[in-house]
Amino acid sequence: MTFLQRCFALFFLVLAMLQAGSAVAGYADDDEEDFPDKGRQEKEVAFPTFPQEGGGLEFYVGPLTANRFFIDPATLEVDPEGVVRYVLVVKSAGGAVNITFEGIRCDTTEYRVYGIGHSDGSWVRPRASVWRPIENKPVNRHHAALSAEYFCANGIIRNPAEGVAAIKKGRP
Repeated sequence: MTFLQRCFALFFLVLAMLQAGSAVAGYADDDEEDFPDKGRQEKEVAFPTFPQEGGGLEFYVGPLTANRFFIDPATLEVDPEGVVRYVLVVKSAGGAVNITFEGIRCDTTEYRVYGIGHSDGSWVRPRASVWRPIENKPVNRHHAALSAEYFCANGIIRNPAEGVAAIKKGRP
């Protein structure tokens, strides 16, 4: 086997190992056991009214995304357990629209997707609706922005009006 053939063989071996690792990691992300609920029992959450076009409050996420992010103020709520729930609308530069019903736990810096909106105005529960850690990624850091800059900046907002005011000001 020539040096070049050995290099190609090593390259494909490493590539296969990376693909196998990413497949396992992708599977683990959907496994509810990987995100324990920390002993809390959350009540069953009913889906809110589907958001109306143009009724959302836009919030700033950062300079590295072309997407636009909106919260439907009519759906913003703070429950007694300290979970802020809201409908999030994400509009891409290409015109795609994604609508999700989500929650943020300020005390644990986690988020959860309760429902995914369809274009016909219906809601569907995701395959795995579990609490996941909020990561402050450079691109599409909307959960980090909502948590750190709007809803949880000084502990937690006390009511929906405080959340709406924080988004309208562009900061808490």
